[in-house]
Amino acid sequence: MKKIAVCPGSFDPVTLGHLDIITRGAKVFDRVIVAVLNNQNKQPLFTVEERLELLREATKELDNVEVDSFGGLLIDYVQEKKAQTIIRGLRAVSDFEYEMQVASINKKLGPEVETFFMMTNNHYSYLSSSIVKEAARYHSDVSDLVPENVAIALKEKFSKGI
Repeated sequence: MKKIAVCPGSFDPVTLGHLDIITRGAKVFDRVIVAVLNNQNKQPLFTVEERLELLREATKELDNVEVDSFGGLLIDYVQEKKAQTIIRGLRAVSDFEYEMQVASINKKLGPEVETFFMMTNNHYSYLSSSIVKEAARYHSDVSDLVPENVAIALKEKFSKGI
């Protein structure tokens, strides 16, 4: 049986920290589905379609990684994809309490699904999409924080005065 994992997130935008978790997850699991959350309650910088395209470009070298989107409950999506595992990255101890709550409700709703926590690489422990967007908004160089295609997309977004 193939080991299938879902790595969910908003990825607005994808950072090198995200890619670190995705790449390492791809070494552990036979197939990793990077799932972009379509959350109607948030106002993302990039549309779902843009995030999907940025992620596909950033992960194109990873043969066992696919990129998709979902709305609704994560556990429903995971079960639909017949995945056994959810991959979640942890940057700091402060992430753990929230992630443990989410993992607990997912376990209650889908007892057959495990949550696999991965500590982020120390190089990226401070990194978040919010920090990247804030820096890019003020025209800082974020090329060492995000994949090249994302740095270009951020520059284009913020040059339009968004």
